[in-house]
Amino acid sequence: MKIVNLGESNSILNRFVSELRDVTIQTDRLRFRRNIERIGEIMAYEISKDFSYSSKDILSPLGVAPMNTPDDKVVISTILRAGLPYHQGFLSYLDHAENAFVSAYRKYKDRLNFDIHIEYIASPNLTGKTLIITDPMLATGSSMEMAYEALTTKGQPSHVHIASVIASKQAIDYIKNKMSDKKTTIWVAAVDDELDEHSYIVPGLGDAGDLAYGEKE
Repeated sequence: MKIVNLGESNSILNRFVSELRDVTIQTDRLRFRRNIERIGEIMAYEISKDFSYSSKDILSPLGVAPMNTPDDKVVISTILRAGLPYHQGFLSYLDHAENAFVSAYRKYKDRLNFDIHIEYIASPNLTGKTLIITDPMLATGSSMEMAYEALTTKGQPSHVHIASVIASKQAIDYIKNKMSDKKTTIWVAAVDDELDEHSYIVPGLGDAGDLAYGEKE
């Protein structure tokens, strides 16, 4: 399994991530959503470098131009709700992709303990396709694992790209352990060291869904 941390190299990506974290900026919901979307665009571009390519003859008004273009049949999957602007960023660049959506949420048994529940899934057949699962925050990894298991009821993809903005070290280790036999690449823009008692990433950025769309009851 390959782990790619794009935040380890200097690029404009780091500014977008810093603004997502910044308490003085993140209260602007429009900017928060747009920054997540822009990170999705950058991630999509980077992931596209791992696709399979072949040369095709493209007819222009003045002749034929051989162009190397992707051959992968891509499905972009999103874990609702925080993943929606992130998904749009990916779709802006991978506009030929099919789409899938999974509703995964924490159901708390008490103040600190929770289970992950899947309520809804809509997906095309995934057999032999390149699956990109997008979720801005990869905290424990359990939601991602459950979403992946739910999606594979629709077929077995040829390769899985897990794309998050911020991940915890614990979540990366968890995914590596649970999906070590799969053709999987994890892409992140930042890796944080800790989880708090509520399993939120520290320093992280807070609740991405609430920051994007408003607090839920």
